[in-house]
Amino acid sequence: MSATFLKVTGLKVAYGGIQAVKGIAFEVHEGELVSLIGANGAGKTTTLKAITGTQPVAAGDIEYLGRSIKGQGPWDLVKQGLVMVPEGRGTFTRMTITENLLMGAFVRRDREIDADVERVFEIFPRLKERRNQLAGTMSGGEQQMLAMGRALMARPKLLLMDEPSMGLSPIMVDKIFEVVADIHQRGTTILLVEQNASRALGLADRGYVMDSGEVTMNGEAKALLADPKVRAAYLGE
Repeated sequence: MSATFLKVTGLKVAYGGIQAVKGIAFEVHEGELVSLIGANGAGKTTTLKAITGTQPVAAGDIEYLGRSIKGQGPWDLVKQGLVMVPEGRGTFTRMTITENLLMGAFVRRDREIDADVERVFEIFPRLKERRNQLAGTMSGGEQQMLAMGRALMARPKLLLMDEPSMGLSPIMVDKIFEVVADIHQRGTTILLVEQNASRALGLADRGYVMDSGEVTMNGEAKALLADPKVRAAYLGE
């Protein structure tokens, strides 16, 4: 059986008196692509923020590679190979594409950084064409590619992706999901948070459904995609 990369147990997260995440549990195993789906406000992004140390945990535990990481900050987690592509992309708008990619390698001290920039350019040829362009002058889809490429520069063992298709044109959504599949096929373990349930489950090995801060369903992605309740709630059927 493959190793458990991420294990979340009894996770609770609150904003003031409002409990946004209500004691959820889920796992991601080595080599998997796991999708966490749900409507806007279900608690998906809050869950990722708790995992990556940008939102305090009220209760429960988060284990990464067999050790608790609760309370650790993003800097330490990136050094351990846990990396997130945030919702909204978060590119450095006044820096070039190449400079943004190099920022993704800020925790590294090896001599293969330039080679990894070229590997990112292989995955995203459009970024290579515009390597000296300022990130702020790019389209939303291009900035999403850049955010994904920057995350890959940290050489993630586990890549968390928060709503990578949000706000993009249908053509660019197709491209982004193609790249997510490619990254997974290259060996990266992925936890994908998405409102586009059909596309997310179509790529995933397993899935979890969140509703009002709770995990309400989980299972093999194909089974969830075929489930009448999921189709009615998230696919408009």
